Amino acid sequence: MEYLIQQLINGLTLGSIYGLIAIGYTMVYGIIGMINFAHGDVFMVGSFIALAVFLILTSIFGFAFLPLVLLIVLIVSMLFTSAWGWTVERLAYRPLRGSFRLAPLITAIGMSIVLQNFVQVTQGARVKPLPPQISGGITLMEGSTEAGTIAVQLSYMQMIIIGVTFLLMVGFSLLIAKTPLGRAQRSCEQDQKMAALLGVNVDRTISLTFVMGAALAAVAGMMFLLLYGVVDFYIGFLAGVKAFTAAVLGGIGSLPGAMLGGLLIGLIETLWSGYFTVEYKDVAAFSILAIVLIFMPSGLLGKPEVEKV
Repeated sequence: MEYLIQQLINGLTLGSIYGLIAIGYTMVYGIIGMINFAHGDVFMVGSFIALAVFLILTSIFGFAFLPLVLLIVLIVSMLFTSAWGWTVERLAYRPLRGSFRLAPLITAIGMSIVLQNFVQVTQGARVKPLPPQISGGITLMEGSTEAGTIAVQLSYMQMIIIGVTFLLMVGFSLLIAKTPLGRAQRSCEQDQKMAALLGVNVDRTISLTFVMGAALAAVAGMMFLLLYGVVDFYIGFLAGVKAFTAAVLGGIGSLPGAMLGGLLIGLIETLWSGYFTVEYKDVAAFSILAIVLIFMPSGLLGKPEVEKV
């Protein structure tokens, strides 16, 4: 029982990171109907920026107060990734918005390859380590097994990740539901032409959506760096595929669905790795996705597609 609870905690932590990335996918798809496959690499860039800024602040400038350092790192990485998200939308996606549907998709894959190779060339292919910065935690319970005593621990880093994810999820849900920007995003999701006729700046709304998604990816990138302590140029592809799977599982276009899908993918991977074999954890996650989509084509919380006449 204790082992199961520990794996559930680990799965929720990993799923929270997937969920933050998945929100970026589902926000962009909900408004313009495009899968931004470069989004996972924005997460990777956010991790590298967080690592670089952290090392600059601690090694060069001698900052020692960890909360202040992490706050500065988070703000800087969010600013850089947001600027990248805005630039990509403005230069690569906006000119193709009215073209055939495959053109933005091909461009997104191209931007993903550009980011991966740029980071690989400039930073190298080896992993970049970071020593643990937030250690310690609390012991929830202890139990005895044939192999010895097992303790269920919740680390402070896991608390931070789950707490930050919950707060961001609540904040973005309120932003979409209660603010003028959220109303503009929902109107663009329903009908961009009508929204423009009613005074909504469609281009600005779409750009801000990319900026918001990139900022969330930066948060996820920093959390990933602090949790695992290593980054490389390839983590964006793997995390992006998992987050996209989470968005589809939860219902592409639904913010709660994206977070739910991320948590489920994290739990499936962790439980499968803990009780079976780690080599087939991805097979298990994608198998669950296939089974769900067979019976629920729109995902767990997605809205069924309505055929337009």
